[in-house]
Amino acid sequence: MGGPGLCCLASSGDRPVLYASGQSILIARLVVHRARDTTRLASIERSHISHFFCQVAEAALATQLKPHQEKSNFIIKTPKGTRDLSPEQMVVREKILDMVVSCFKRHGAKGLDTPAFELKEMLTEKYGEDSGLIYDLKDQGGELLSLRYDLTVPFARYLAMNKVKKMKRYHVGKVWRRESPTIAQGRYREFCQCDFDIAGQFDPMIPDAECLKIMCEILSGLQLGDFLIKVNDRRILDGIFAVCGVPESKFHAICSSVDKLDKMSWKDVRHEMVAKKGLAAEVADRIWDYVQCHGGVSLVKQMFQDPRLSQNKQALEGLGDLKLLFEYLTLFGIAEKISFDLSLARGLDYYTGVIYEAVLLQTPAHAEEEPLNVGSVAAGGRYDGLVGMFDPKGHNVPCVGLSIGVERIFSIVERRMKTFGEKIRTTETQVFVATPQKNFLQERLKLIAELWDAGIKAELMYKNNPKLLTQLHYCENTGIPLVVIIGEQELKEGVIKLRSVANREEVAITRENLVAEIQKRLSES
Repeated sequence: MGGPGLCCLASSGDRPVLYASGQSILIARLVVHRARDTTRLASIERSHISHFFCQVAEAALATQLKPHQEKSNFIIKTPKGTRDLSPEQMVVREKILDMVVSCFKRHGAKGLDTPAFELKEMLTEKYGEDSGLIYDLKDQGGELLSLRYDLTVPFARYLAMNKVKKMKRYHVGKVWRRESPTIAQGRYREFCQCDFDIAGQFDPMIPDAECLKIMCEILSGLQLGDFLIKVNDRRILDGIFAVCGVPESKFHAICSSVDKLDKMSWKDVRHEMVAKKGLAAEVADRIWDYVQCHGGVSLVKQMFQDPRLSQNKQALEGLGDLKLLFEYLTLFGIAEKISFDLSLARGLDYYTGVIYEAVLLQTPAHAEEEPLNVGSVAAGGRYDGLVGMFDPKGHNVPCVGLSIGVERIFSIVERRMKTFGEKIRTTETQVFVATPQKNFLQERLKLIAELWDAGIKAELMYKNNPKLLTQLHYCENTGIPLVVIIGEQELKEGVIKLRSVANREEVAITRENLVAEIQKRLSES
């Protein structure tokens, strides 16, 4: 091989191979077609061939170096519809999740986790028109896979696969949807869901009522402002479609259009039904007569008397369950938070009975805040046929559940904290171990080990000889409430100085009583 910058032409039969820059790296191969006239090949000057190959080598090297030269133009960013969470944001997020999960546990739920991706066939034909939003993964070994779209379908797969007939579970995990993100409203392509579900055969509407009670407890506990939970039943919707003249083959498609009424005007929804989905205009108008109705239990009674709807068996079953549901909601003391809304559709195909969706009312919790516009913050419903889709014998396990929209709630809380300028502690450190002296690292390490062993959250500075003022400023800036100070004088007297960061008062505590005194102060704060 030649030295740096030189080219070398090595022969491999009639396929010359080019090497460059003094390294055994193949830069280019040039096939020299066998010349019919060998004397013609011999007449080509060797210097011309060398010059030609050097040009090829330089071009190839330039191509290799180009990505490095253009690196300065590379934009570092997260993928569209995703985001990083800072330590401050993680503190807020964990508080929200802790409150949600503690409520789930209070109602007797067990934790469950499933893979982030499933076999593609497990997810297809479960979400209706939304199936196009599923992220498919590249085939890596004979299995066609997709990222999970929600936590409900994997739960149904788990029940069928493990032949579980009864379970109350919660699941917190990320899901992925290929939709257009709206960051201001908390809509992402990657987001966290918090689900609670009750699986099993039980008396009607008792589990459904508990799900609505859980929704109310969580939304009230988060203090997001006033909210309303819309309730409907897919059997009532199907009954409406039937009595209005919608062909049964179009039920799911028209249901998907009705589901858009919270985002689009009736004029646009009607246009979609008629122009895009082939529904007769007069049928669409009859649907509008129903879906604009909303109210409480009195509307349920009114629908029982409706001359057309009262003739539909499915609708009557749904109305009967809603009447019973409102009785239980009254006993739970939450009936005033519930609205029977005939426009609520929940576009997912797997719902079979009661459906519900919680929305924040536009009035913010505090006068200084801007009006909220984040859509639903929790939703759910009954899906009695989903498990049977996975069971080889088609055995069903009735299920009902809810999902809390953590990302949307987080965006509201985050906006509120910015409005009021709330400061967030990003650590839970209770005690800082400090020294005013040099060469006291060993004593600090022994002292902090005692605190850690006692279960106290403690920190120290990773320097051999830190300045005391720097250590104290760190405590004030990060909100650490207590400082223990050890120096030559304290070591001699067998005491440790305990300093309150808030009022800067210091007291000397004997070494053996230090842990007890710290624990006492922390319990009082």
